[in-house]
Amino acid sequence: MLDALQNAMRLPDLRRKILFTLFILVIYRIAAHIPVPGVDLAALESVFNPQNGNATSGLLNVLDIFSGGALSNFSVVAMGVYPYITGSIIMQLLTPLIPQLEALQKEGDQGRRRINQITHWITIPLAFLQGVGQASIMANTQPPVLPGYNALNMLNPTSPQFISTWAIMATLVAGTMFALWLGELISEQGIGSGVSIIIFGGIVAAIPTRIIQLATTSPVTLLIFLIITVVTIVGIVYLQEGQRRVPVQYGKRVRGMKVYGGGSTYIPLRVNSAGMIPLIFAVSILIFPALIASFFQNSSVEWLRNFAVSVVNLFDTRGWFYAGIYFLLVMAFTFFYTYIVFQQQNLAETLQNQGGFIPGIRPGGSTTRYLNGVVMRITIIGAVGLGIIAILPFLLAFVDPSVQQTGDLIISSTGLLIVVGVVLDTMKQLEAQLMMRHYEGFIR
Repeated sequence: MLDALQNAMRLPDLRRKILFTLFILVIYRIAAHIPVPGVDLAALESVFNPQNGNATSGLLNVLDIFSGGALSNFSVVAMGVYPYITGSIIMQLLTPLIPQLEALQKEGDQGRRRINQITHWITIPLAFLQGVGQASIMANTQPPVLPGYNALNMLNPTSPQFISTWAIMATLVAGTMFALWLGELISEQGIGSGVSIIIFGGIVAAIPTRIIQLATTSPVTLLIFLIITVVTIVGIVYLQEGQRRVPVQYGKRVRGMKVYGGGSTYIPLRVNSAGMIPLIFAVSILIFPALIASFFQNSSVEWLRNFAVSVVNLFDTRGWFYAGIYFLLVMAFTFFYTYIVFQQQNLAETLQNQGGFIPGIRPGGSTTRYLNGVVMRITIIGAVGLGIIAILPFLLAFVDPSVQQTGDLIISSTGLLIVVGVVLDTMKQLEAQLMMRHYEGFIR
């Protein structure tokens, strides 16, 4: 990896891409420290303190991961690119169900651009809804981060907070689109996937503070967490890069006096082809009950207030109920998403059209059933591994209860999966760029 970075910095165009990516990340980190108007900074720091025992703080810490660390400052980019990720997932699920979207997907680059444009349109209402939810949570925390905020003020033009409430919503939505624009600039002119890089930058930015905090309070805990983090990274790499190679043989074809084909290759079926998508699915579903219940925590109706508090405590991100449901949902969504994506690839038909076949398996339906069986079997390993990584902090808390007092690992298990995935993907793109320039120099 270090050799690849060193070689890349020697090439002017690659060096420009890397420096441009770092420049955009600096801009995003500056925006992540500009708070939304009306925020009580002292209350914000108290709410995000993992030692305050507040169930809402666990929910906000999960949301903070996907905002790239911007929610902990409740900045103008507090929602990050999460609404766009949600919109992308919705489009991926709707594509095989809606014939028009499926036709667009088969139109190549132009169709993909059209689908991306539709995803951008979906992002705006999703960002507005998420903004209302997050601002309402901040207004109902103890102490309140947004004192005086009430979502109902948006429907009452005579309210003194009518303009300020709409200003907060407009700021949050604009911040999401700004973060998305920065991410697309990285994708077009930098290195790596821009949206993932934005999230990656926010997660990594919190590492020095976390290490200093642990070093000053408990050096032994820091050493233990460093060892656990390294072991987890190794496990994630094996999980992300592991694959089952299905052999493929191509028959020889005679055309005139020439013989074509006859080679052999393989289909790399990944153990975890779903990436971090199952974790996003599971988190989105698990935070929804607590998100809705948090709106009624300060209700004047006693039974409703008590019920809301019970729901928030039940879905506390540090509780065992949350951990068990989280593990099961991650496994279920891993199978679901893998099946959806694999069916869209239609490998059996592609092989048949290209004259390829799997030795010992008849082309067509038999190949489809064989590949489906292989994918489902190896996905069991990927689903269990992904589920264990997701609930790793809970497993550590079972061994050492002090983990719950000191918070998560140096990086949360979800954040660690994102970081490792982004680094692997970026390094692959960098190595591909280096390889392409190596061949160009060889040709010249």
